Amino acid sequence: MGDKVITQSELKSELNYNPKTGKFYWIKPGKGRRKNGVAGGLNNGYICISWKGKKYQAHRLAWLYIHGYLPENDIDHINRDRTDNRLTNIREASRSCNLRNRGNFKNNKSGVKGVFYNQYSSFEVMIKINGKKINIGSFGDLTEAVCHRLAAEQAEDWAGCDSSSPAYKYVRKYIQEVS
Repeated sequence: MGDKVITQSELKSELNYNPKTGKFYWIKPGKGRRKNGVAGGLNNGYICISWKGKKYQAHRLAWLYIHGYLPENDIDHINRDRTDNRLTNIREASRSCNLRNRGNFKNNKSGVKGVFYNQYSSFEVMIKINGKKINIGSFGDLTEAVCHRLAAEQAEDWAGCDSSSPAYKYVRKYIQEVS
């Protein structure tokens, strides 16, 4: 390894960060940059900033800029928008917590993560815990299946990881509709 880690003071000498917009701005002009120009470009869906021959993800630099350290863990985009680096939208999270905050896969027809319609006209409920898939069961009704998914999430204390859980939103909406 041996790579020198960027410090908060080095970062602040080169870039300004606006926590309300999530954007970085160059302080000094340099090769390929304008003074006060927006820093960074898209790379695999994330904003990345090249500095001294190394690429840094802007959300990690934002954390360093404000908190003074690069976390060992992931930085999670709460709203799942990889380009939204506002301070209110990023949080330090474990890898498993960050992965829980992913959206649904494109082939998910139920609209709820971990709830899948199968060929036997029922809904399968799965949850992944510590890298292991656990089958919760098969249910004939979508609402019942989603309730079981939410119960499994709550049993694992996922509330802090995925406050925008599709299962939670579905059940909350259902309760409002029947009330």
